[in-house]
Order: sequence, then structure tokens, then C-alpha cells
Amino acid sequence: MLILGRKVGDTILIGDGIRVVVLACDRKGVRLGIEAPNDVTILRGEIVSDIAAENQRAGAVGSGGQEWLQVIGGPRRDEP
Repeated sequence: MLILGRKVGDTILIGDGIRVVVLACDRKGVRLGIEAPNDVTILRGEIVSDIAAENQRAGAVGSGGQEWLQVIGGPRRDEP
């Protein structure tokens, strides 16, 4: 894990097409903007965890993999 200190307006580049921008920092937390190609799925970790927990509670079969992505309908990015 890479740990960085960033200020508002600073960016982090990941690979060839992902850019993370620090939009705001305050006592409530940090606001980030993420720019990525349309084929890159961006999900909040708590959403994936909630779906996995619900699947386990409901007795869904499967471990690991990307069944969580199928449950939420695949990539959720605005497409032109």
C-alpha cells in the first residue's frame, strides 16, 4: 500500500488512464474525484461489502470472483 499526503488540487495518477484528484479536505473527510476510462469499474468498498454480506445472509453460493459485480448490474459508469 502506498500512503501519500495530498493537498486540495493535487493529483495521483494510476496506470495509463486513471487520475485521482483531491477536491476538498475538511473535518468530515476527504472528497476525491476519479477520472478513468469507461471500461474501468469504480465502486465504493462499502457497497461491495454490503452486497457480499447480503449474499452470504441469503445463502448465495460462491466466494471471491466478481459475482458482486453481476448483482449490481455490471459497471456503473455514465456512457455517452
